[in-house]
Amino acid sequence: METDLYKGYAIYGHSIHEGEAFASSGTVIQAGRVVGTSGVLEFFRTEDDAMAAGIAWAREWVDTNG
Repeated sequence: METDLYKGYAIYGHSIHEGEAFASSGTVIQAGRVVGTSGVLEFFRTEDDAMAAGIAWAREWVDTNG
């Protein structure tokens, strides 16, 4: 899991190992409460790419909804 702070939100990029690939997802937390989650976004060959996609999704969520 990759974590970052972005515009006052804690954002997370997740990777879930699925066979030979990694599924990506993102989570957005504000003041200790989950305010946004993605489903599975995409599948990647590497764990790092999956987590980066989750972080990118979370930043976009904050820019759109925050």
